[in-house]
Amino acid sequence: MEIIMERKIPIRKCVGCAEHSGKRELIRVVRSKDGEVSLDFTGKKSGRGAYICKDAQCLIKAHKKKSLERGLKCEIPAEVYKKLEEELK
Repeated sequence: MEIIMERKIPIRKCVGCAEHSGKRELIRVVRSKDGEVSLDFTGKKSGRGAYICKDAQCLIKAHKKKSLERGLKCEIPAEVYKKLEEELK
């Protein structure tokens, strides 16, 4: 008898729409210990992370509500938002 173990898929919450999705379906924004904010496509950078859907409407909502700022507990530079916009196009 063969036992097949299924891996548990990590679920994360989008800071824009507040919907839960698989970690791989979201974009991670991370704040390092130095305070540098960047995009993390591997999901392995160390630091505090916040997740956002790959949808422009979620980015707009997160920007208006300042959800990324609250999630990362710091100010988000304008270039990070620009990189996110480019990534979503």
